Amino acid sequence: MGGGGGGSSTASGNFADCATDINTCNAVPADQLQQGGTITFAIEKNIPNWNVNSAEGNVFETGMATKAFLPYAFTSQPDLTTKLNSDLMVSADQTNPTTIVYKVKPEAKWSDGTPIAAPDFVYSWKTQDARQCPDCATAGNGGFDQIKNVVGSDNGKTITLTLDKPYTDWQSFFNSSAPLYPAHIAAQHGDINTPAGLASSFDWLGKNVPTYSGGPFVIANWQDNQALTLKPNPTWYGATKPRVDTLILRVITDATQEPIALQNNEVQVVYPQPQVDIVSQLQQIPNTSQVQQLGLTWEHLDFNLRNPVLKDKALRAALYTATNRQDIIAKTVGQFNPDVKPLNSLMFLPQQPEYVDNLQGSSLGSGDIEAAKKLLTDAGYTGVGTKLVAPNGQAVPDMRIRFTVGNSIRQNTAELFAGYAKQLGVTVTVAPTDDLGTTLTAGDYDIMVFAWVQSPFPFGGAQQLWLSTSGSNFGKYTNPKTDQLINAAASSTDKASAAQQLNEADKIILGDAYVLPLYQKPTLLATQNSVANVRGNATLDGPMYNVSEWALRSGS
Repeated sequence: MGGGGGGSSTASGNFADCATDINTCNAVPADQLQQGGTITFAIEKNIPNWNVNSAEGNVFETGMATKAFLPYAFTSQPDLTTKLNSDLMVSADQTNPTTIVYKVKPEAKWSDGTPIAAPDFVYSWKTQDARQCPDCATAGNGGFDQIKNVVGSDNGKTITLTLDKPYTDWQSFFNSSAPLYPAHIAAQHGDINTPAGLASSFDWLGKNVPTYSGGPFVIANWQDNQALTLKPNPTWYGATKPRVDTLILRVITDATQEPIALQNNEVQVVYPQPQVDIVSQLQQIPNTSQVQQLGLTWEHLDFNLRNPVLKDKALRAALYTATNRQDIIAKTVGQFNPDVKPLNSLMFLPQQPEYVDNLQGSSLGSGDIEAAKKLLTDAGYTGVGTKLVAPNGQAVPDMRIRFTVGNSIRQNTAELFAGYAKQLGVTVTVAPTDDLGTTLTAGDYDIMVFAWVQSPFPFGGAQQLWLSTSGSNFGKYTNPKTDQLINAAASSTDKASAAQQLNEADKIILGDAYVLPLYQKPTLLATQNSVANVRGNATLDGPMYNVSEWALRSGS
């Protein structure tokens, strides 16, 4: 790799050891680090809302930024496992199926000297529980509505959380994707003992740039649409004190500008969505390293079951059988990442121990056109391969597949799908959207190609994506049997049996040909070789998961 210094096809230079040491690659001993200096990291979206626990603020880039100044009980590691945040916590234990006891470090405090303690946990619970705050427009982090109460003791440093029923993914409470905000500051913007006051303070946290910090950095300056400037938090209580004088998150919304900014040393760290051109441009820049990782983001095709024609399982199964996932990969992400393979589960990813190939023996995603035609003929369709006519004598109408405008990989995928459908006698037109969320919610599509960022907490995550009543189940798949399996898995005390239940639900949903998983989407991280201790983390935490350790190598 140009200037990278060897390594595999998806990792070079300082990241060459990431394939074997994903949690520690690019680690540099303390005596080889510079004290001081500035690191600038390019982020791809502006930060219009600072409350990452709200629906509007629940944006990946905002979540990354808040890692610098908000505390949380658990963090996601690059290997996709969950780990106690030992900077903040002494311990967090499930003492019985419905009781969790958190112990916060005595020295943990907000930057104004107020202890980080029980009131912050209570506020976090109440603002994310619709029973306590019906007007808090939350991101939908699961399980908070199953909490009976949250009580402090030991001067607020021990927090006892009691549940109405067991919650398999209890480590998702107060984790890095649902961090703590300061209750004492929220209380200045509403009576946090009332639903109305909770809602007004929750909104205030979104609209106002944080002056507070419970993390390693504190915000020095925010220029809207330009840059977030952070300085070390002088009251930081964690094990690793920041070495850099300044950390800047620079907003660069045009990904094609990121390699140029890296080459010009305007930024030292970039994390763009990989595209063929960007990968090859980064490879040409001297004295840089890059790494791609397969993580929690996965691409998929979805049918909209609100379309009467698509209510027929035979037609759905035929269209997905004609879809050649290997061909899609080879013509898109496979061009810059040879490790990408078809994904065969809706519930788990291959790095997770619970993953099972639930498409084994199925022709879905195989590209077997003859098998697809036979499914249609057997179901009573005519005009197969020319102009498809349904068993009731009605011509199968034209359909639209939609994708996010400007995403060339998804455009290619959509065009390939239209080509596969054509071979069955179905006309599919390709139509971009500039507002994915609204298009999905309104059901303004027949087929959609997009990605889910899977939660590292699969049981609550399955409820969010697959329950018949869930707001994120955009295509309106309904099945009482899978609902029962998913809900049972989410309130289990036995993770192994919960995983079996989710895999059983997975087989049923896959068999119904509603969503076809395509592949895990690679992440791409590139840095100047002067940067130490930065590494890829293909979870919602992103590379900022260990931001207190970011530093420059001595002599750089």
